[in-house]
Amino acid sequence: MKNEKLVATRSAFCRFSTVQTRWADNDVYHHVNNAVYYVYFDSIINRYLIEEGGLDFLKGETVGLAVETGARFHGSFAFPETIEAGLAVAHIGNSSVRYEIGLFAVGEEKARVEAHFVHVFVDRATQRPVPIPEKIRAALTKIKR
Repeated sequence: MKNEKLVATRSAFCRFSTVQTRWADNDVYHHVNNAVYYVYFDSIINRYLIEEGGLDFLKGETVGLAVETGARFHGSFAFPETIEAGLAVAHIGNSSVRYEIGLFAVGEEKARVEAHFVHVFVDRATQRPVPIPEKIRAALTKIKR
């Protein structure tokens, strides 16, 4: 029997949104460059925090800083594909949260890309960890696996 890595499926994620690839995302190999995926991850998470958690990234006292990220690539995307991005929360601490992200082609069951992303919430002025604000914590709890 062939030993294959497990690949996340759509059922592992609680919320989906779309990401439109851009012409500039492609590299000389005619697919989305690996560094661009991290822009997608950041945008997917922050869109959720703004829309559902009320994050005020311009003036709010508390902001989330990325302290750890990682990705596994099972396939690639290329412009002009639309990506269906799955988001879930794997762990919520006092000041930190670990997100899980899956990027899927439209209608595909298995993720082409899987990622994790850890935020630590800090006071904007001091850059010291603070408890996750209640409205953001409630939004994160809604998508916790």
